[in-house]
Amino acid sequence: MYLRIDRLQVELPMPSDPDPQAAAAVQELLGGRFGEMSTLMNYTYQSFNLRGRSKVKPFYDLIANIATEELGHIELVAATINGLLTGATDGDDPRETPLRSALRNAGIKHHFINTGAGALVTNSLGQGWNGEYVFNSGDLVLDLLHNFFLECGARMAKIRVYEMTDHPIARQMLGYLFVRGGVHALAYAKALEELTGVDVKKMLPIPKIPDADFKEARKFIDQGIHTKLYRFSPDDFRDIAAIWKGEHPHDGATLEVQDGPPQGGGPADPPEEPAVFSPGLHPEELRQIAERLVKNA
Repeated sequence: MYLRIDRLQVELPMPSDPDPQAAAAVQELLGGRFGEMSTLMNYTYQSFNLRGRSKVKPFYDLIANIATEELGHIELVAATINGLLTGATDGDDPRETPLRSALRNAGIKHHFINTGAGALVTNSLGQGWNGEYVFNSGDLVLDLLHNFFLECGARMAKIRVYEMTDHPIARQMLGYLFVRGGVHALAYAKALEELTGVDVKKMLPIPKIPDADFKEARKFIDQGIHTKLYRFSPDDFRDIAAIWKGEHPHDGATLEVQDGPPQGGGPADPPEEPAVFSPGLHPEELRQIAERLVKNA
């Protein structure tokens, strides 16, 4: 089962200038082949289906625990897309043409037709995420090797999106996920080394540009976030410490397991967009109903 905490894994800037084109690019990091939906569902189903897990518990704990962190990454990317879409309409009155600018500027028109100016479970072309992206052979070494490849492919996609936009909301998200994705790639490399003796971590980073070269990632490295593997459970998955130990291969910092999630930022709370009826045409009326419910609870 899962315990949900209502805050983002990192603080995002408040919405400023809308950028629907950047929102479309960021969609690749959510619903693309190498997006957060793929990392979540690959690791989740591998953890669901791993047989004989009591005999390989450190490896099961690693896959299951990283899968849980990926839920928060989906939330973070979705919040970024919402921020990039905030304010992209021309007014609030649906009897006028408040979505005219969306027609001209939207990278994915479904952002304004199928959702209330919110994230989609699609890639940057608006194509839906596909369950065929999930690889789960049942062979532990092969699945871990796939996960290492998946994290490296995800990093390539993030770097290319970084090159497409300098919007502060997108750059904050990318800087954080560069570092957290690096942790996951290194964790899978270390797991493969334990199982096979092959020093896979010598291949990192892929592509060959350090996270520290990106200023938005540098601050998270300075905080030591690249050394921490968060344990997303009050009592379980403790055996990840059998794999996540030693020194970081890039700077020699000591690797550590942190009990509990990161401190993170505040909860995501995108402002209302009446032009797309989100959360409704008259948000103030909805607020009054909610306040009355809470008062009478």
